[in-house]
Amino acid sequence: MTASFPRAEVVIDLSAIRHNVALLASRAPSAQTMAVVKADGYGHGALEVARAAVEGGATWLGTCSLGEALALRRAGIGVRLFSWLDTPEADFAPAVAEDIDVAVSSLDELARVVDGARRARDFSGLNAICRVHLKIDTGLSRNGCPPAEWPALVKAAAAAKPLIEVVAIWSHLACADEPGHPSIDAQAKRFDEAYDIARAAGLNPMRHIANSAAVLTRPDLHFDLVRPGIAIYGLNPVPTEDDLRPAMTFRSSVVLTKRIPSGESVSYGHSWTAERDTTLALVPVGYADGVPRSLSGRMDVWLAGKRRPVVGRVCMDQLIVDCGDDEPSIGSEVILFGKDGPTAREWADKLGTIDYEIVTSMYRPRVHRTYLEAGS
Repeated sequence: MTASFPRAEVVIDLSAIRHNVALLASRAPSAQTMAVVKADGYGHGALEVARAAVEGGATWLGTCSLGEALALRRAGIGVRLFSWLDTPEADFAPAVAEDIDVAVSSLDELARVVDGARRARDFSGLNAICRVHLKIDTGLSRNGCPPAEWPALVKAAAAAKPLIEVVAIWSHLACADEPGHPSIDAQAKRFDEAYDIARAAGLNPMRHIANSAAVLTRPDLHFDLVRPGIAIYGLNPVPTEDDLRPAMTFRSSVVLTKRIPSGESVSYGHSWTAERDTTLALVPVGYADGVPRSLSGRMDVWLAGKRRPVVGRVCMDQLIVDCGDDEPSIGSEVILFGKDGPTAREWADKLGTIDYEIVTSMYRPRVHRTYLEAGS
């Protein structure tokens, strides 16, 4: 086909987002579903993904920072929004004004949230209340309140009414993408203990701990709310067969073809030399557009109906594909990963990383983003 798209483009299939959210919600029918759209929707576009996720059945949206949540609210997103990680300089008054739930992991953070609620109340003259989710560290040892400090945090939060309302306790799993890992049950036990302490303090919170992997493999941990992230983008974190549909395709096009003789070398360092006469196709994307240089000589693309190897070093702005005796037309579509081509997981496996990193890294100034609906 002759392309009519930019030199470097990610195409986001919004129907895939809706499908994936609906599938994940069906796996946790007794819980509400929070679609996680942090980091600009894992590189897919936060606002567009948020709208599609809500259409797919999400009743909550999750962000990392308060700024991300505020941007969604001010763009017209009306479902419950939750943000969980900000710097000590963050002002929580806007969270109260815009009805955004926030996380609290320490007494210091609780004090700042209470201060924000008080200032919002003084400014508006209304009975402003900040909706809080208390986070217990059950074993990830990242964010969250240590178990030894949990009773004091719960007691202080309960005493902070009516400026705050504790609507949930939550935590995050370290090894849910390794089904059967003993840490999962250990974290679940600590979570149960933290919930009992919260209840004994007079709180009646929701519970949420299940990420994408736990949604798919641990129904006992669905509780009141599940938080799928990577799976709503169609990337499966666990080795299970699920009808998840990858939403992102990264593509470019052929801008030049040339025939070279056997023995001719290609690209910087002459790391690849043709063993036969062959046709090369030049593609105008490189490491400035999200193609890792470390994939030089280790990746294929989908071009003119088949997978073909990238040869020589990936450059800042271009890469070269060996087409053998075929000569693709100028403008032919080149799929770097996604629909009909190699996958983001393939890139990740070769690089020793995870597909989360691959898709989130596609948010780049030179990479155009296009949204498709079903059948587009």
